[in-house]
Amino acid sequence: MSVVSPAVVRRDIRVLASEVVRFAVAASTESSFSPMELAHSDPSTYWDLIGEEDQGLWSAVSETCLDSFYSLKMRLAFSYNLHLEEQLCGTSPTSMDDMWANMRRLTALLKRRALEHEIGGVMSTANWSGWLSNWLPTWCPTSVPHLKEAEENMLKCIKIPYNNEHITVSNGNKIWTLSFTQAVSDKTPLILLHGFGGGVGLWALNFEELCQDRAVYAFDILGFGRSSRPLFASDAEEAENQFVDSIEEWRIEVGLDKMILLGHNLGGFLASAYALKYPLRVKHLILVEPWGFPERPDNAEGERPIPIWIKAVGAVLSPFNPLAGLRVAGPFGLSLVQRLRPDFKRKYSSMFDDDTVTEYIYHCNVQTPSGETAFRNMTVPYGWAQRPMLKRIDQLDPDIPITVIYGARSCIDGNSGSSIQSLRPGCFVQTVAIRGAGHYVYADQPDDFNQKVKEICDSVD
Repeated sequence: MSVVSPAVVRRDIRVLASEVVRFAVAASTESSFSPMELAHSDPSTYWDLIGEEDQGLWSAVSETCLDSFYSLKMRLAFSYNLHLEEQLCGTSPTSMDDMWANMRRLTALLKRRALEHEIGGVMSTANWSGWLSNWLPTWCPTSVPHLKEAEENMLKCIKIPYNNEHITVSNGNKIWTLSFTQAVSDKTPLILLHGFGGGVGLWALNFEELCQDRAVYAFDILGFGRSSRPLFASDAEEAENQFVDSIEEWRIEVGLDKMILLGHNLGGFLASAYALKYPLRVKHLILVEPWGFPERPDNAEGERPIPIWIKAVGAVLSPFNPLAGLRVAGPFGLSLVQRLRPDFKRKYSSMFDDDTVTEYIYHCNVQTPSGETAFRNMTVPYGWAQRPMLKRIDQLDPDIPITVIYGARSCIDGNSGSSIQSLRPGCFVQTVAIRGAGHYVYADQPDDFNQKVKEICDSVD
């Protein structure tokens, strides 16, 4: 099959974005409509039907990942001859039941094709073929050298010496590691684990302060950044163990005995899982805005109702990875990151006055989606963990102290600290709120964050 041109993709994005809005309109109004009439219409003409409350959210995402997600799924469907016009638009839904039936039918077809061809995962050489293999590499302007250059730009403001190298672990995988070991000290080293979609470069505001009197290591978690991107298990527990065992193998290869483990977001979840499995290696656990602790409540949607059109879009996107839209956006991906996350440029404004940070984030997340796929397999709808850490944290060695750090302005629920305390009576559990910080505490208020982490480390030795 011939290579799909960007012009065709842009056309399909415009057309198929309307299809997403069509579902949104149907879900919001519960009215009858003609799919053939609406499918090729301008989505903006239906904003008044979506509802004022949801328009702000829709405007924030309508031209970004949702368009790209849906376009890719439709294009894949066309490639596999699913005859979507017949499947999706052969009849005109006249009720919510009809609309949801169509949605379920389409999602089931796409999920089946995704599983059969490993779409959205790490594709094997045999399956990475056809138009997709020809199109994505040229459509998405990235490469390992691009990521290397972007990381070097992130770290060029660091004035102290450090080492960088790949540490080889099992199955030939390599973990990209930065080592700040110029401080000759017997103190327990501090290990930094980044969050979902991140990499070692995002700690640029923290390295110099944190390594003044002890060794500091940061590495790209397996499947992210410049580390190897292997195929992870589809089972949540197996995928989690792959992450955790890679950390232990890394520790052995580096030659560390005990560690202070600090993890942000997904890194906090994995640090906790590591401490559960290898408690003798952890002297203090620092959880920074950790993901994956609370269990999804049974009445989650009752407490914070999710607009039904968002549920419809979520159903359409479910078979694919969280950041697939960034890759499908191709050359528009960088501007997409800049538009969605202009705050990152502000966070690092003391170091950079250009797009260094967004370029780094972009190149970190448009490589092969290995760790991203594992993360998706570890979640349930709306981003909750399949295996919540609060259901197991009581099994952690009682001698391991825990400090939970939150940003006072974060949108993330900050109750995990008190929940951990209630599950570990008599054990050391401290919760710290950093004023003026959001989810990216270490970048929002780096001075306060660095000082607090140094105090915690000093309490260890």
